Amino acid sequence: MWWPELEPELAARRTQGLYRTLVPLLARQGPWVILEGKKVLNLCSNDYLGLAGHPRLAEACARAARDWGAGAAASRLVSGDLALHEQLEDKLARFKGTETALLYSSGYQANLGVIATLMREGDLILSDALNHASLIDACRLSRARVLIYRHRDLNHLEDLLRAHRSYRRKLIVTDGVFSMDGDLAPLPGLLELAAGYGAGLYVDDAHATGVLGAAGRGAAEHFGLDPRRLLIMGTLSKALGGFGAFLAGPEVVRSYLVNFSRPLLYTTAPPPPMVAVALEALEVLQEEPWRRQRLWELTAWFRTELRRAGFNTLDSETPIIPVVVGEAEPTLTLAGELLRQGIFLQAMRPPTVPPGSSRLRLSLTAAHTREDLERALDALVTAAKKLNLIPGG
Repeated sequence: MWWPELEPELAARRTQGLYRTLVPLLARQGPWVILEGKKVLNLCSNDYLGLAGHPRLAEACARAARDWGAGAAASRLVSGDLALHEQLEDKLARFKGTETALLYSSGYQANLGVIATLMREGDLILSDALNHASLIDACRLSRARVLIYRHRDLNHLEDLLRAHRSYRRKLIVTDGVFSMDGDLAPLPGLLELAAGYGAGLYVDDAHATGVLGAAGRGAAEHFGLDPRRLLIMGTLSKALGGFGAFLAGPEVVRSYLVNFSRPLLYTTAPPPPMVAVALEALEVLQEEPWRRQRLWELTAWFRTELRRAGFNTLDSETPIIPVVVGEAEPTLTLAGELLRQGIFLQAMRPPTVPPGSSRLRLSLTAAHTREDLERALDALVTAAKKLNLIPGG
C-alpha cells in the first residue's frame, strides 16, 4: 500500500494553515443555518436570489420525481434524453438569447466538456490569470497551447494575440464574474479583440446568470452585448437554486458537442427533479424581480460600509465581496472569531487565491435582511479590531 505516503503532504498543509475539512450543515440552505449545533448567519453561499429553499422549486422537484422518476437512468445518447431536458434547453436558449443550449451535470463538467472538445493540440487558448479552477483544468486538458494574460488586462491580451496571429483556432477564456474577487471581466473589450484577431470568446457566466443584467440574463446583458457572438457557460446551482449547468451558443457548436464531448457522452443525463427545479427557477426569476433588486441594494450598502470601516474589498462590483487579510493564519483566526459570534464565513486560502491574498469571501443573497448585515458588519469590525487587522484595535 502506497497511500500512507500521502500523509506528509497533508501535514505540510496543516503547518501552512491550508488544511481543509468538511463541516456539514444541519439545516436547509438559507440566510441562517445550523452549524455544529449552533444557529449562524450564512454569508458564504452562492444562493444569490434565495431560491434554493423556495417552496415552488421544492414542489417542482417533488412533482418531477413522481412523474419522471428520481434519475434519467442513462446518458443522453442512450436512453436518458427526456423531453424535460429538451424543454429546459429551449428555455435556457431563449433566456440567454442564443440559438441553442446544451445541459451538463455541473459547471466544472461543462467547462471541461466544452473547452477540451472544441480546442486541441495546435490551437491557442488565452486565459485570464484569475480564471476559475475548472477553466484552468479545461484549458490544460485540451492540449492546446495556453497563454495567461494579466487579470482583465486588455493591453496584455492584445500583445499576446498580435504575437500569435498564426494560430488557426484561437479562444479567449474568461469568467464573467470572478468568483474570488467579485469583479467583472471587461467583456466589450474582450469581444472587440476576439473579433479583430479572429478568436472566439468563451465566458463562464456561473456567478452572473440570474444576477447581472436588467432581466438577470448575465454578463452579456449587463454590457449590452449580442450573446450570439459568445459561447456562454451558465450554472443552475447558484442564483437559480438547483444543480447542473449548460452551454448556450450556436447550433453548430451544440451538434459538435453532442457528437464529440466525452463528459456529455459518458455521463448519465441530469436527473428529472433537478431539471424541473431549473424550469421553475426561470419562472420565479421572471415573476419576482424584487429579489434581484433587493440583492443589489444590500450589496451596495454593505460594500460601502465595509470599505468605510477600513476593509480591503478589492475591485468588487457584485454580491461577491472579498475581505482581504493577507496570510492564511490570521484569515483562519478571523473566521474562527466570527463563527464564535454566530457569523459563518469561509477563509479562502491558496491555492484557491494567490499567495498573500487570503481572504474571507462574503456573498450576499436576497434572503438576507439589512438587520442580518448590520449584525455581520458589527461582528467583522469588532473581530478585525481585536486582531489588529483594521485601525482601532
